[in-house]
Amino acid sequence: MSGIDPQVIADVDALFRERVERGVAPSSVWGVFDRTGLVASGGHGDRGDGIAPDADTVYRIASCTKSATAATLLALVADDRVRLDAPITDFVPAFADVVLPTADSPVPTLRMLLTMAGGFPTDDPWADRQESISDAELDDVLRAGLLFDSVPGTRFAYSNTGYALLGRAIAVVAGRPFPEVATELVLGPLGLRDTVFRADDARGHVVTGVRPAADGAGVGTWEPLPMSGPGAFSSIGGLFSTVTDLARWGRHLASAFTETPEPGPVSPADRRLMQQAMRVVPAAVVPTSSRPTAYGFGLFVEQDPAFGELVSHSGGYPGFSAHMRWSVRDGLGVVAFENATQAKVSAAADRALDLVLTARATAAADRAPGTGPTVDATRAAQAAVTRLLAHWDDDLADAICTPNVAMDVPYERRRRAVAEAVAAVGADLGAEPVADESQAPSHLRWWLPGTAGRLRVEIRLAPLAAGLVQTLVVRAEPSER
Repeated sequence: MSGIDPQVIADVDALFRERVERGVAPSSVWGVFDRTGLVASGGHGDRGDGIAPDADTVYRIASCTKSATAATLLALVADDRVRLDAPITDFVPAFADVVLPTADSPVPTLRMLLTMAGGFPTDDPWADRQESISDAELDDVLRAGLLFDSVPGTRFAYSNTGYALLGRAIAVVAGRPFPEVATELVLGPLGLRDTVFRADDARGHVVTGVRPAADGAGVGTWEPLPMSGPGAFSSIGGLFSTVTDLARWGRHLASAFTETPEPGPVSPADRRLMQQAMRVVPAAVVPTSSRPTAYGFGLFVEQDPAFGELVSHSGGYPGFSAHMRWSVRDGLGVVAFENATQAKVSAAADRALDLVLTARATAAADRAPGTGPTVDATRAAQAAVTRLLAHWDDDLADAICTPNVAMDVPYERRRRAVAEAVAAVGADLGAEPVADESQAPSHLRWWLPGTAGRLRVEIRLAPLAAGLVQTLVVRAEPSER
């Protein structure tokens, strides 16, 4: 299981089993992946034929599709077939009939639509029922006019309408329906053979989406819902997929943050672009989240104080709930599906990834592209600071620190403060650190053991190739008495 504690995997499995037992959904399936691929998976409940789902059971992944839509557009941009700052009217002439909210409002660009900044109101319940409409029917919607919650390009609001317009733009640029283009440019080259836009094209068992039966039908009874087919809104959430395939997709995206990113139809640079914070998501939009959140291109980006950037997207369609999330630092991720309306499997997936990341927490995380020399310089500085603390020498301090260190706190005072901190906890300056952590390649914090607590040492390098320390903090952390 690639170094993941079996007990942690058992705890993850219990999260999803409990949801089926509680009647949240008739079936639940999950997978954990790392840089090597899918390392664990499990399923509970009945997928519709008396069998529990597995990693190759097919579910609708709904808005997780948006990452594939964004990737497809970026592939066209890389091929110089379209510009991200082109207005949507270049591809959807009917949008010219939409009255913008102010006289100086810009026509939404592809970039604005990618980052959910088209200005449109959030539209989940309505848009979830629009997948199969035709391009002509979408044009009719536009000609009848749209409402705006903000001036285009100024504010985040989750908009399926915006991604429907992106799908239309992709189709116009490529001269073929969006599902064909996404399959040809992105899904096919990655071997995602079980990620399809039509249930009939799926190779595995396709789960039927359900909602709770009418009142009085009894707890645990479900009403099946019909599947919608491809149409003008397929780019918002039309894909079906499996745990195996979606884990492969998440692994591929996360690999862009390593020194050796996987090859693929979308460049590592563009994959990293997808996973950057482009538009701040107001806290009111994600009231259950404890992390600052933003939107990139087809993906949410959360900032976790311990784990760094976590990339994710949920999917909700009538009868289905899906979620994918991963750490760009560690390459660890979780995908999960359930087949019930508003099941919100994201809550369990979020908790599952926290369990896995906590168990694997380490300062020796995978290096981001281009940061290897910085990591090496920081570790070299750690070794030099360790020598300095054991036998303080002003000349050594001058050699490893930037001049501001002595200017901010004179060496004499630093020597005295270090000696007092060491004595306060009985620190062993020759011992190996008992723990360390890093907020960035140029930052390191570590702890040395003591008889009455531990000593915390923290350094931060200046942006100089010489790898000099610009911040040096040494503090005693006494044991609680």
